[in-house]
Amino acid sequence: MKNLFSFILLLFSVLQLAAQENAWIRINQMGYLPKGKKVAVWVTKQDKGIRSFAVVDAGTKKVVLKGKSGKAFGQYGPFTKGYRLDFSNFSRKGEFFLRADDGTTSPVFKIAADAYAGAADFTLRYMRQQRTLFNPFLQDSCHTHDGFTMYASAVGLPDSTRVDVGGGWHDASDYLQYATTSANATYHLLAAYRDFPSVFGDEKQANGLDGKNGIADVLDEAIWGLDWLLKMHPDPNIMYNQIADDRDHTKMRLPGQDSVYGRGHERPVYFIDGNPQQRGKFMNNTTGTSSTAAKFVSAFGLGHDLLKDQNSGYAALLKEKAGTAYQYAYKKPGVTQTVSVKSPYIYAEDNWVDDMELAEATMFRLHGKDDYRQKAMEYARQEKVTPWMIRDTANHYQYYPFINLGHYELAKTSDKQQREEVLAYYKQGIEEVYGRAKENMFYRGVPFIWCSNNLTTSFAIQCLWYREASGDEAYAELEQANIDWLFGVNPWGTSMVYGLPAHGDTPKDPHSAFTYLHGYPIDGGLVDGPVYSTIYKNLIGIKLYKEDAYADFQSDLVVYHDDFGDYSTNEPTMDGTASLIYLLSAKEHEAKKKE
Repeated sequence: MKNLFSFILLLFSVLQLAAQENAWIRINQMGYLPKGKKVAVWVTKQDKGIRSFAVVDAGTKKVVLKGKSGKAFGQYGPFTKGYRLDFSNFSRKGEFFLRADDGTTSPVFKIAADAYAGAADFTLRYMRQQRTLFNPFLQDSCHTHDGFTMYASAVGLPDSTRVDVGGGWHDASDYLQYATTSANATYHLLAAYRDFPSVFGDEKQANGLDGKNGIADVLDEAIWGLDWLLKMHPDPNIMYNQIADDRDHTKMRLPGQDSVYGRGHERPVYFIDGNPQQRGKFMNNTTGTSSTAAKFVSAFGLGHDLLKDQNSGYAALLKEKAGTAYQYAYKKPGVTQTVSVKSPYIYAEDNWVDDMELAEATMFRLHGKDDYRQKAMEYARQEKVTPWMIRDTANHYQYYPFINLGHYELAKTSDKQQREEVLAYYKQGIEEVYGRAKENMFYRGVPFIWCSNNLTTSFAIQCLWYREASGDEAYAELEQANIDWLFGVNPWGTSMVYGLPAHGDTPKDPHSAFTYLHGYPIDGGLVDGPVYSTIYKNLIGIKLYKEDAYADFQSDLVVYHDDFGDYSTNEPTMDGTASLIYLLSAKEHEAKKKE
């Protein structure tokens, strides 16, 4: 009898090992909220499926819930089959793991109201690390000589005129700075403070060093962005587009004092004239001033709203600048793209009416004149759905921001009819993505274009805003699936945020000089995210520096590499991280509200 029992135990162990080598359960490594959607994904490379799964208490090893595996999904990426394991009706707090009936087990995860506690503040670390002028992480200054003008002769500034535009954030692992991404990031930080102020702490001073200053750290960071935008729009007839260009990409280094532009430590500062400017060997497709100038309006306007009671003088200046930026946006209606000198890679923004919609909604809030709101509605009707949601593809930053921020602002300030109209636009976009998502086990409907994680974050915010403004819960699982994707419910089973969660499988070798040269952590940085294999194979100068730890999970569809050499999937971006701060603060706020 003893021998029979040993044989059965051995057989079970062999079967379990075999299952684990060919099947996996992907979980949200951050954990799950007790009253939130809770779905893990079982995947395999074999034909055999599963019928059931169990939730097991990690401490006692006792089964606390049994569930049916439900609908089988067919081939997706490297997998032949998969199931969504839904245990949303289980709300007990604690630590658990899942076990499918084939013996596959998941990593241990927690169900707790504090699953997202502190995550937004943690992610703010990356923003502080991206600061230029004074960098609190390095406790040193950089780029103190910015910069010399380009394309500004029409306003009396011949090329190479010295101007002071120091400050702001580096855009990514290079040290370029763009007004379009920085203004959008500033808006997201301000909106996070406006909507969820209670989740942010006060552990830092305005300069980013340790110490309380009576201001939430997220607001300190937003003001850092506003201060730089003020420098980038110093006079009514002057607005700058970017500092530095792709000549920056010469080598990886800490920011220090760059001297790659032939003028000592100064860097070029590109003026917004509404006309095409350099893009590698050719010219970009700039058609006007609206897309970037309108983002200035929205950031300044929201900054005024939030600061008028605590710093009236500064708030008045922001209101004044919102007005002049608004005029600048109408100087020449159209898009402003970024500039490159050596390569063709730019932020080739191709839409601008969404930015004008938000700018008009902002002006309505600042001045209360209904003409602004009506113009906002007119722009809303020109671009009802952010185009990538319909097209299922886009060029790099072609449709930016990645969701229509103006619809949400209009939904809050319009009458019932207009509110329902803009919410219907949101729903239409969500339906477009859901139509693709419901065909695979990850509920993945966001395209794998460059910066797919930024799109994923933005799309989750759109679902959140639609759900809260409409009361329609139909897409709650889709919304959570996009959040889960960022933290491990993806083919690779990894978080896309450096160091979050601390115990998780997160990026270790991002495309960052901080980590590559000195091993410095880049806490909170949201990496670009997976791209279509076709994109990856056609990028210039890309290569892997080490054996691919995720080789088993790459496919002809999509790839992701935790490797310094892959700048397409593993480079953190400042603006994507700012959007994630909004999303994480929303999740922490949701947990507090439901508790």
